Amino acid sequence: MAAGVGGAVGSMLDVSVLVLMVEHGAPIAGAAFCGAAAGAVTNFVLNRRFAFRDRSPINSRQLARFGLVAVATAMLMAIAMQLVAVELGVPYLFAKLICAAVVFAVWTYPAQRRLVFRRSAHAV
Repeated sequence: MAAGVGGAVGSMLDVSVLVLMVEHGAPIAGAAFCGAAAGAVTNFVLNRRFAFRDRSPINSRQLARFGLVAVATAMLMAIAMQLVAVELGVPYLFAKLICAAVVFAVWTYPAQRRLVFRRSAHAV
């Protein structure tokens, strides 16, 4: 539940950046990358605190793992959006919904649980 709330807040920021950039002429893949990166920071803060109940001090190793997951997520979103929205011609907001659900389920959540918040995940 808490991961869903953190995801929803991060997703609102993500979609806002996507829409603003696309509507101002940015390429969809680039806007998807920037939106995913912006949403990732929000997700980190909220998921660390609430979903994974990680109360330990933030350290450079955790930030590095988070950065790896966030950049990989943003890259996967950019690639997926290029394929679905641009190549297949699916409207970009509908494509965002599809791509975000797939990338979150297949990569982002498992990677955060195993790499970024692994110590607290075993403690819960």
